[in-house]
Amino acid sequence: MLRTSLEIIRKPADQQEFVVHRRRWVVDRTLAWPTTYRRRLARDYETQPATSQGIIRWAATAGMLGRLTRGAEHATRQQRRALNKSD
Repeated sequence: MLRTSLEIIRKPADQQEFVVHRRRWVVDRTLAWPTTYRRRLARDYETQPATSQGIIRWAATAGMLGRLTRGAEHATRQQRRALNKSD
């Protein structure tokens, strides 16, 4: 249905030092998507499972909208403005 494949990349037995693995960043980026909602998702402060589920869905929806609107950054992010001090 999704036509995806999984390739497990293992560390060689004789490897001693750090080596960058091919395409690891894709997994790291995917697992790091809820960092915007880190404070709420890091600990289970919610007493109701439905509340936690709602926050997780909200974070997933926000991440998906970010991907869909990647070309329209001005519509999804506030522009930074310099503050002018009036003397």
